[in-house]
Amino acid sequence: MARILVVDDDAMARRFFVRALGRRGHELTEAVDGVAAIRLCTERSFDVAIVAFQLPFLSGIEVLGKLRAAQPGCQRVLVAPEVDLPTVVGAVNQGEVNRVLESVLDGDRLGEAIDDLLRTRAAMQDVLRVQEVAASAEERQALADCLGSDAVQIALQPILEASSERIFAFEALLRSRNPSFPGPLSVLKAAEKHQMLHEVADVVVDRVRAWMPLIPEPVHIFMNLHPDELSDPGAVLRRLEPLSPWSRRIVLEITERSRLQSIEQWERSVGLLTELGFSLAVDDLGAGHSSLAVLAELQPSFIKVDMSIVRGVDTDPRKQRLINLLCRFSEATQASFVAEGVETEAEAQTLRDCGAHLLQGYIFGKPNFEPQAALQRFGAARAVRVAG
Repeated sequence: MARILVVDDDAMARRFFVRALGRRGHELTEAVDGVAAIRLCTERSFDVAIVAFQLPFLSGIEVLGKLRAAQPGCQRVLVAPEVDLPTVVGAVNQGEVNRVLESVLDGDRLGEAIDDLLRTRAAMQDVLRVQEVAASAEERQALADCLGSDAVQIALQPILEASSERIFAFEALLRSRNPSFPGPLSVLKAAEKHQMLHEVADVVVDRVRAWMPLIPEPVHIFMNLHPDELSDPGAVLRRLEPLSPWSRRIVLEITERSRLQSIEQWERSVGLLTELGFSLAVDDLGAGHSSLAVLAELQPSFIKVDMSIVRGVDTDPRKQRLINLLCRFSEATQASFVAEGVETEAEAQTLRDCGAHLLQGYIFGKPNFEPQAALQRFGAARAVRVAG
């Protein structure tokens, strides 16, 4: 059974199509003009559209052109008993029309024509599926090649103590020079699509491990941990084992946008990681929908507020009050409050006045592959300090 849209302002013509095709088990939907047809196409999908050439408001060719844009897989039939041939040929050549019915057919011939169109549609879908599978396999291999090369690296951005402006930590940020995956989001999106997040995590751990001997104590490293990794306690421990010698200096960031409640065994994973000495941070606080729940469940050592709240804080009293409350909450829970996305000295000073413990942003340094420059500019924190 196919879903067929019939568009004609002639009631008798519509009844003919509905009667002839309904007997063959198809589901028919009627529209009296092009405007109604386009509205229907936004509400449901169709396998075939049979559209009269002459219609009020929009011509049949215009309707089929819009339908092609909205539903490319729908087979488009133009009913045109008397039309200018070049116009119809042009529409066919441009792809708006798949088939033209030049005269009103009897019911059997109409049914055969629709059956032929449906077979064509099924064949096209089979070809498309094969192409999609091939493209997916090619993309997966390209991602594997990318991760296996030196195109994926870690850049470091300094995180400063608000009071002294000495470096407390660096955040490890994924970077890619591969043209097929030109940025971290494209790498992560492809990894999620192909179930290769573990492979990405392995690369991140390897790159951070290489950085650790070069970063002087007691400077920390903040690194992102994809929440899906928490679903397998044994696997996440094995993956982070190469970093265990520096666990006291490594902070694992878990985005507040994640839904921990839907991840099995996340609590056990978090417990094992903290036992090994890793600290936890809630990242992007204020960008998701479950802030308080994540804070209560994770009990992080660091709370990173989203840059959307930091931006323009010096001129927005409401943001200042919010950050002041979050700083007090952080101190009450023995966590450090990190403001990221700081871009101006006015923002930095306002954040200090509100009680922020740590600051991060372009004003202090962009992510780069030479942290020595930042260390020379700001120095390093003299001792590990957590608010409270």
